[in-house]
Amino acid sequence: MDAGYTVEQLRAAATDAVRAPSLHNTQPWRFRLRDGGIEILVDPSRRLPATDPSGWGVRIACGAALFNLRLALAVAGTPATARLRPYPAEPDVVARLVPDVPRHPTPAEQALYAAIPRRFSNRAPFWPDPVPADVRWRLTEAARAEGCWLELLVGVSAVNAFAEIARGAHRVLERDPAYRAEREQWVRAEPAPDGVPASAGGPQDEPQDLLPSRGFGGRDRAPGRDFEPEPLVAVLGSTGNTAVDQVVAGQALQRVLLTATDAGLSASMLSQPIEVPTAREQLRLSLGRFGTPQMVLRVGFGQPGWPTPRRPVDEVLDLPVPQA
Repeated sequence: MDAGYTVEQLRAAATDAVRAPSLHNTQPWRFRLRDGGIEILVDPSRRLPATDPSGWGVRIACGAALFNLRLALAVAGTPATARLRPYPAEPDVVARLVPDVPRHPTPAEQALYAAIPRRFSNRAPFWPDPVPADVRWRLTEAARAEGCWLELLVGVSAVNAFAEIARGAHRVLERDPAYRAEREQWVRAEPAPDGVPASAGGPQDEPQDLLPSRGFGGRDRAPGRDFEPEPLVAVLGSTGNTAVDQVVAGQALQRVLLTATDAGLSASMLSQPIEVPTAREQLRLSLGRFGTPQMVLRVGFGQPGWPTPRRPVDEVLDLPVPQA
C-alpha cells in the first residue's frame, strides 16, 4: 500500500473531478493534499443562498466530484478508500481519500472514466425513441452500486403525476425574487469558465410543455421541436437525508449519469421538486419508497452537444506550501 498521494496525482485526478455537475455550474468544490490523503472541501464562496439554503446541492455536487475522483484514481492504478465527512469539527471537508491496495482498473471503471469528458446536461428536447429495457436496468444498478435507489417512472399517469408536482414546485421557486436573481447571476452570455452558457440553457418554456425548465437561455425552439410527450423520468433517492446521505447520493448521481453517457443517452436534471420541501415529500409519498428523493433526471436519446466550461484545475487546488 502506498504511503500517500502526490501533488501530481492530486492534480491529475482533480482535472477529472471538476467535470462533475453542479447547480448553475457553480463548481462549489476545492481539493487539497493533507498528510498523503486527498480531501474534497466545499467552497463557501460558491454557495447559492437563495437556491440552496441548506447546502444540499453543494453536497450533491461534491459527491459527484468525489465519484469522478475515485474513478480517476482507480483507472490510474491507485484506487482510494474514501471516508465521508471525516472531521466533525470541519463540516466543509466532504471526504478524505487515502490509497488502497494498487490494482488494475476493471473494464467497467474504464468505460465510465471514458464517459467523463463526454457527459453534459442536455436541456433540449429528446428524440421519441424509447430507452431499451437493458439500459434502464443498467441505470438502476448504477444507483444501487453506490448505495442508492433509482425509480423509473413508467406510464402516462405516473409521469403526469410527477409533472404536476414539478410544475407546482417550479411556480413556488419562481415567486421568489432572490431565487430568480441568483439564477440570472449564473447565466453567461459570453464564454466563461463557470455558470450556464445561454446556448446550453435549453429552449424557452411553452404552454404545451409537460415538465418545467429553469429558462437559463430563453431561446425560442425550432418549429416541430417540442419536448417528448412521454419522457423517461428517473428519481434518485437515498436511505436517509443526512449530510453524508447527500454526499452518497451525489456519487450515485454521477455513476448514473456516466452510465447513461456510456450507453449513448442524454440526461438533464430537474431539481425543482427536490428544492421545495413540500414537493419533495409529495414526490416521496407518490413513489411509496423508503428514503428520500435526492434528484430527478430526464433521460433519453438527444442530439449531440458539448460539456459546459470548467475553471482551470489549479484554481480549485489548495497545494502544500514548499518548505524553504
